[in-house]
Amino acid sequence: MNSTVHNPSRLWIACAMPAMLAPFVIYFATARSIVSIWNSSETFTHGYIILPISLWLIWRERGRLAPLTPAPWWPALPVLAACGFGWLLASLGDVQVVRQYAFVAMIPVAAVAVLGLRLSWQLAFPLTFLLFAVPFGDAFIDPLINLTANFTVAAVELTGIPILRQGNNFSLPSGDWSVVEACSGVRYLISSVTLGCLYAYLTYRSWQRRLLFVLVSIAVPILANGLRAFMIVMIGHFSGMQLAVGVDHLIYGWLFFGLVMFLMFWIGSFWREDTPAPASPAPHTAEGARVVPAQTRRIAGAAVAAIACMALWPAYGYYIERTGAKQEQANLSGFQPRWEEGTPFTRWQPYFQKPNAELTHFFRKGNQQAGLTLLYYRNQDDDSELINTQNRLVSDEDPNWRRISSTTRQEMLNGRSLAMREAQLQGASGKLLVWQWYWVDGGFIVSDYAGKLLQAKVRLLQQSDDGASLMIYAPVDEDVEKTRASLRDFLAEHLAPLEQVLAANRQARP
Repeated sequence: MNSTVHNPSRLWIACAMPAMLAPFVIYFATARSIVSIWNSSETFTHGYIILPISLWLIWRERGRLAPLTPAPWWPALPVLAACGFGWLLASLGDVQVVRQYAFVAMIPVAAVAVLGLRLSWQLAFPLTFLLFAVPFGDAFIDPLINLTANFTVAAVELTGIPILRQGNNFSLPSGDWSVVEACSGVRYLISSVTLGCLYAYLTYRSWQRRLLFVLVSIAVPILANGLRAFMIVMIGHFSGMQLAVGVDHLIYGWLFFGLVMFLMFWIGSFWREDTPAPASPAPHTAEGARVVPAQTRRIAGAAVAAIACMALWPAYGYYIERTGAKQEQANLSGFQPRWEEGTPFTRWQPYFQKPNAELTHFFRKGNQQAGLTLLYYRNQDDDSELINTQNRLVSDEDPNWRRISSTTRQEMLNGRSLAMREAQLQGASGKLLVWQWYWVDGGFIVSDYAGKLLQAKVRLLQQSDDGASLMIYAPVDEDVEKTRASLRDFLAEHLAPLEQVLAANRQARP
């Protein structure tokens, strides 16, 4: 009994730690997927240091935590259950980043449930800093690529050097350039925001200064990446394409980024606010020791409830997977075209994961021609998925094709509005106009996010996960409106037959 009176916090820690560590055991596969991305992508290698930094930040607060008494906060349990349900939906819809965020979010929420609001508030930043371990940023790549291309082209135009742009590709008299994923600056942005948040927490005390510095850490790398791209183009141009076009391109970029970050932190240090020294641990009184057994029982109860809230959803997900029936190969031969069969006018193929069934044909009607590619997905998994960030019309590594424009549009077909994505592709044989959209849960959609939600819904209700990506395309001459008219006429006659063959396959599910 004397040892308990001497240090009662050991009992609290012993009761609380299982709830804090439970997500790593219950959601081990999700934790492993995070580490796998750290290993495979240089953009997210910083993830390895996030947990050690969070633990060090918690250790810094030990003086302020010692006099505080944990008091479980039961309203956090529904929030914890909501995180678990979010994880389940993300798993059923196979949205990896949402699944990973839900998993990491359970750690601070479990801390609130077991330790209470007052104690958890002291650990708010160290616990939420764990969210930076999630490899997130792919959604910003395309906007950053476009922003970098806009900045670079505008800056080159200001110098008076002739420049011709096609999408994210542009040509100078000295050579050709392309803004690809590695040039987007997403690595700089992620690194800057992560370091910026940590620096703001350690350097400032007022939330206004912290928020301002975080905003600066977002804006500076975006601007710096534009300047970096412009200077690389200028170095390549004036050196006759001898410098900044190979490995020195990347080295120069990181050196420039390091200099910009150093200047940002150095300037930010002029407004630093000294943090008061941590308080010395307060001695435990006999009165405090007497409440330890009851308090420990409450903490233990909260920990058990928290673990139960987290364990429920993987168990239900496992049940859904075990009871779901696997379907046979889809059959698209029932599609009856109304245009005559034509000769192939392009060798382009979309860069999608392998479907369950595929249909590709070329059609002609008078002077009009159109191509159709229908990719049907069934029994979807990580290697065969309808909506996936790897699925693109053109791969970044494709030497023969590149996307020069992309937008969304609405078409009226037989009194019905259909949303689609329109892209213009450039190949050696000329331009290609592509319309693409999805068929999910028996309806046509264009949004990846809506598609993922519908996929999660049908799997949650143990319905068919069948889905399809539809693409029609035609060569572009000088008049793109003429090409759109051909695609519009083809779709007006074939949308109904396409729906019929898709619905027939979905309804064939036993």
